[in-house]
Amino acid sequence: MFSKAKNKPEIDLEQHELLEHAQLRVKQKKRLYTHFVIFLVGSIFLILINKILKYGADYNWFIWAITFWAFLFVIHVINVFFTQKFMGKVWERQQREKLVLKQKQKIASLQKEIETDFPISQINKKKED
Repeated sequence: MFSKAKNKPEIDLEQHELLEHAQLRVKQKKRLYTHFVIFLVGSIFLILINKILKYGADYNWFIWAITFWAFLFVIHVINVFFTQKFMGKVWERQQREKLVLKQKQKIASLQKEIETDFPISQINKKKED
C-alpha cells in the first residue's frame, strides 16, 4: 500500500515516437483547418471592402487577392497531406541512416589511412627504444 516501488507506466521508444508523430499531424491539420476558415472569412471581407465600401470599386481587385490567397492555401494543403507522406518520418529516418552510414564509412577509411601511414607496430617499437 505504501511501498516505495511505484508502478510507472513505461512507454517504449517506438510508442513515444508514434505519439509524437500523431500529435504533430494533429497540430498540422488543425492549422490547415484554421487557415481554411480564415481564408473564407478573409475572402468575404475582401469582397465586402470592394463591393460594399466601394474601395477600388472601378476594378475587381479582390479576385486577384483571393486567387493569390487560394494558391497559398493549396500549397499548405499539399504540404500537409502529400509532402508529409513522401517526406515524412520514414523518409527522415532513411535519410538519417544514410548520413550515419556515410559518416561511418568515412571514419573507417580515415582509420585505414592512418593505420597504413602510421602502423601500430612501429609506434610500439619507438616507445620501447
